[in-house]
Amino acid sequence: MRRLLKFLHTIGAIGLMGSLACLVVLGNHAPAPAPESLAAYAMIRGAMAAIAAWIVLPSLVLTLIPGLLAIAATRAFHDAGWAWIKAATGLLIFAGGLHALAPIQEEARLSADALAGRLEPSALAGVSPGEGMTLWVLLFVSSANVALGVWRPRIIRPFQRATGRPT
Repeated sequence: MRRLLKFLHTIGAIGLMGSLACLVVLGNHAPAPAPESLAAYAMIRGAMAAIAAWIVLPSLVLTLIPGLLAIAATRAFHDAGWAWIKAATGLLIFAGGLHALAPIQEEARLSADALAGRLEPSALAGVSPGEGMTLWVLLFVSSANVALGVWRPRIIRPFQRATGRPT
């Protein structure tokens, strides 16, 4: 069971980080939502929305749930500070991912409406610097979580003595 949880957690992390990197690249290459480039803008935003829905969200779930279950199922992780830091930052990544993906989905819908003539292109927001920065932060924290899982530093939880035993 432990190996299955580790495998699922690792596959989820691979999918999450790869899809976040794809979103960063697509966001950096999206043209402005001007009338002359509206078709290209709508296509890139549609691709970003598809990546968000079909890869990022399932990967978030596939990373978080097996990770939390692994902490619960592995007694050695109960007192490992690194595991609890991974759990806390994993929950932050999940919340940040949901926060970052909602505008991607909405902008894709709006750009499709503008392309169909149901909305003025001037109503589109374009790719904001904040959107790209959020994706970079999620990538950075995900990388830090991978580093914690690989190196497993000796981090003592606040309610433990220096000996590492719970009080």
